[in-house]
Amino acid sequence: MKKSVEEDVFIPLYPKSTVEDKSSLHSKFQERRFWSAVKLLSNVVLWDGIVQEDKVRDLGLSKLLNRYLLLNILNTPLGMGNIEKCNKVVACLPERWFQDLKGGSTLPELLNFSQHLLQ
Repeated sequence: MKKSVEEDVFIPLYPKSTVEDKSSLHSKFQERRFWSAVKLLSNVVLWDGIVQEDKVRDLGLSKLLNRYLLLNILNTPLGMGNIEKCNKVVACLPERWFQDLKGGSTLPELLNFSQHLLQ
């Protein structure tokens, strides 16, 4: 899993003007790479309970979400596309990780993502 996250994930960042046209090749490629990384996130998180939780959270959240997915989400114009991306990421996260949290708090690895959701 670690090798996949570190070597196989690539989401290019293009200038905003290049990806605003959803029919452009750059935009389509960037979207395919994003959804591929989301699928990898969901597969990594499936190992929760089998592999040590801290390892799964490190790979899934610290490396995959914060290093790749969040950059793309932050560069996606606000609107339905951004909401869909955020919803898919949230759907990947195991509820068990949030059971012991107090109201209004989140996992340390999710602080930046949470701030984006609040905006």
